[in-house]
Amino acid sequence: MANTKKATNEKPRPLVVEATKDETQAQTMARVVTGPYLRHGVVANGLADKMIGKLPGEPRFDDYAHELKKRAETTGKGDLTLVSEILTAQALTLDSMFTELARRASLNMGDYLDAMDRYARLALKAQANSRTTLEALAKLHQPREQTVKHVHVNEGGQAVVADNFHQHRGHGENGKSVKQSDATGATGECAALPCPDSEGHGVPIPSRKRKAALQNARRNESGRA
Repeated sequence: MANTKKATNEKPRPLVVEATKDETQAQTMARVVTGPYLRHGVVANGLADKMIGKLPGEPRFDDYAHELKKRAETTGKGDLTLVSEILTAQALTLDSMFTELARRASLNMGDYLDAMDRYARLALKAQANSRTTLEALAKLHQPREQTVKHVHVNEGGQAVVADNFHQHRGHGENGKSVKQSDATGATGECAALPCPDSEGHGVPIPSRKRKAALQNARRNESGRA
């Protein structure tokens, strides 16, 4: 009876919601309810009550929503620690399911073939999902290679395409690019373009090599007007 009195006399805590500028109360509540954090907070609160029961401090759905928002903001900044922990925990749980289902399949082997077949199929599904989760975890921590193409146009319209490779490693960091020339090879003189007249001269392609300067036609000579 004492616990019941305490529960009935306890005042409910208000739900604190931040409103933005030029937003009505109805729009504020619609924005909060349609957002991901409040809805997932309700689910987390229900799951915790079913699995564990009453927790110290008795956190509510808005407390779970606040914590979910903090974790999402951390992940959005590039910290993938939470993602790595979730994938690791899921892979281990699926592996535990595989071993338990495989054990039950072995117990029914030879006597109850239908039950053995069902347990074996479920065990293989858990194994496949565990392997897929581990592959996603390994891919998360492997560097990602990105190719960036640079086009350089030299004198005369010659285009040189260079490939720069950048490696992106886990935790949202970019790998350092190797210091090397953008050009793939030397850009020297090229062969002349063929002329439509087979007996005529080819049309040369301009290059960076300049012609020698011509001498002045008139010389400074003494005695001339």
